[in-house]
Amino acid sequence: MRDIGMLLSANRKKAGCTQQQLAKALKDNGYATSFQSISNWEKDVCEPSVTVFLQICRILQIPDVMEAYFGDNAGNPMNRLNEEGRQKVLDYIRLLEGYQGGAYLKDGQSADSEADGKPASVLRFQPQSKEIRIYSTRVSAGSGNFLDDGDYDVVGRAEYNVPENADFGVRLSGDSMTPRYQDGQIVWVHQQDTLEEGQIGIFDLNGDCYCKKLGRRNNRPVLISLNDKKYAPKTVKESDSFRTFGRVIS
Repeated sequence: MRDIGMLLSANRKKAGCTQQQLAKALKDNGYATSFQSISNWEKDVCEPSVTVFLQICRILQIPDVMEAYFGDNAGNPMNRLNEEGRQKVLDYIRLLEGYQGGAYLKDGQSADSEADGKPASVLRFQPQSKEIRIYSTRVSAGSGNFLDDGDYDVVGRAEYNVPENADFGVRLSGDSMTPRYQDGQIVWVHQQDTLEEGQIGIFDLNGDCYCKKLGRRNNRPVLISLNDKKYAPKTVKESDSFRTFGRVIS
């Protein structure tokens, strides 16, 4: 099972939705909620009820709730396909929707109608781009604001065999993460603001970017190198500027 707060936050941001907009969409669908409550859910202070959680999944147009929560849904044949295969299935579905005036649609449905036939306040799901950015700034070489104004190349996902939930790629610099990651290697990253202890991520510490494993000592974050015989851990002090860009998934 995945962390509810992280799941809500990641999918809300992926949909380009603010907490205030999500609260309004919930209200429009009959669930009066404040953006403060959404903030508390995302911080894991508390959790939404099951009905509210499912409504959020509908609003954010999360295609597969079971996969989003459990990380896998064996009953969904789409999960066996890569991104290129999924796009082909979606293309075929669109063909069937328009075939002979919608001959394969359910009675009373149109290609763009809601499942229950009623209008709903939803954030339209945008199909994942077939391209992805690889940032030129090598992680651990500085420029902690590379996501905001850094140079990047745009490449095809299929060409680079990019994981489905990757949001961008970066090139590593140095040997601090060997033997798992090598100097110059591209790693793919799912953009998110928080990580769990033990996960590998991309971090900005005082303006420098690092690929490290997240640890915790004395209730403070610690950035740990896999090549720990050569590189000592970096403890994040209270006075430091610290930011998480995302989780490495490759």
